Amino acid sequence: MMMYAQDEFGFVSDEMIAEIADRLELRTVEVEETLAYYSMLRRKPMGKHHVQVCTNVACMLRGGYDILEQAKKRLEIGHKETTKDGVFSLEEVECIGACTGAPAMQVNYDFYEDLTPSARGLLRSE
Repeated sequence: MMMYAQDEFGFVSDEMIAEIADRLELRTVEVEETLAYYSMLRRKPMGKHHVQVCTNVACMLRGGYDILEQAKKRLEIGHKETTKDGVFSLEEVECIGACTGAPAMQVNYDFYEDLTPSARGLLRSE
């Protein structure tokens, strides 16, 4: 339910948490605990294009931190930040399940694998 709410509104608000808790007959704290556990769920709006760069072991060993640094430089934002125009947000994540294509990143629901820091076109706003 939180993923559906997030896809519709961009994040999970306090009001949504209360509604979900009510519908599932849970305490709001139980919904909040679940929300806190899953890194893909957000409490605040992110950019139109949410960039997640994996830095887990496979990606780290193949340049994941270099990809993250290039994204920070190119977007001029840091971890869990959003560009001033609201177009991009950036997040360092532990794993996106693309270890065989490391280093990898995900933009919204699209995966990009076997990246290099000089990969062109992946972070354009067009």
